[in-house]
Amino acid sequence: MSLDVHSHLQGISAFVHTVESGNFTAAALRMGVSKSAAAKSVSRLEERLKVRLLERTTRRLSLTAEGHAYYQSCLKVLEELNMVEALLAARKRSVSGLLRINLPVSFGRLCVMPILEVMAADNPDLELEVSFTDRYVDLVEEGIDLAIRLGDPGTMASVTGRRIGSQKSVICASPDYLDRRGRPSSVDDLAIHDCLAYAKDRRALPWRFQESDGQIREIAVRPRHTISHGEALRDATVDGLGVSYLSTWLADKELRSGKLEIIALATPVTDGAITAIWPRSRDLAPKVRAVVDALVDRFMPLAPWDDQVS
Repeated sequence: MSLDVHSHLQGISAFVHTVESGNFTAAALRMGVSKSAAAKSVSRLEERLKVRLLERTTRRLSLTAEGHAYYQSCLKVLEELNMVEALLAARKRSVSGLLRINLPVSFGRLCVMPILEVMAADNPDLELEVSFTDRYVDLVEEGIDLAIRLGDPGTMASVTGRRIGSQKSVICASPDYLDRRGRPSSVDDLAIHDCLAYAKDRRALPWRFQESDGQIREIAVRPRHTISHGEALRDATVDGLGVSYLSTWLADKELRSGKLEIIALATPVTDGAITAIWPRSRDLAPKVRAVVDALVDRFMPLAPWDDQVS
């Protein structure tokens, strides 16, 4: 730090302490300096600003109009400095305590748990309480510190969040199935194939594509089978039961190993965001911030399961 900057900060500090304590003697005690040093710091500040900040009498000190305006500005600057220092201190604090986190069943097990396991190993004072469900969870009512949501995270005044990644899906099938039934050459060809659909609330979810003109097309396939569990749907596809529309995070290993083959009928599109959410009423504790930062580092800007998908 240069001498000028140090002098400026010392003058501001002396000025604020003097205003708040009412005299140079009390300000000096707060600062741990002599009364004359505190008074000289304020005088030098006034000389530099070329304006009188304090009216001095033998009995009391009072702010001038310029001094009042400058005092308010100093308070804002000091508040911002305190916020920055608090943020840095929070980041330095150890990641510890009980963290209650709610995860989607398949995505949580396959993609989030490996990261949590590393964090738990690196932070012995961190205690995890992990629950898995694909249903809606009210974080405040159920005492959850952090939740991961796939797709629309919803809009509730009681929660806030951060995008940690994107979900993309592809049409795929096992090579054995495609050798037996033929490879579809267009989206319309799916009508003559055994389609396996993911079901939510007993309803088969549509498949989405980006066509050559850039338009997003959504089709409601007529599934031969509907399965409401992601990993079970993937396994059935690997076993040759039919053609599926699978998230790349779910089918990554099988696509890389050749157990599943992408059917390049159309450009895959992002199905939705992957979002970390937490109660708005609570401060973002170091343990929550650490998990969210680790997920962002792992999943953004390109998730490891999407580096093979165009």
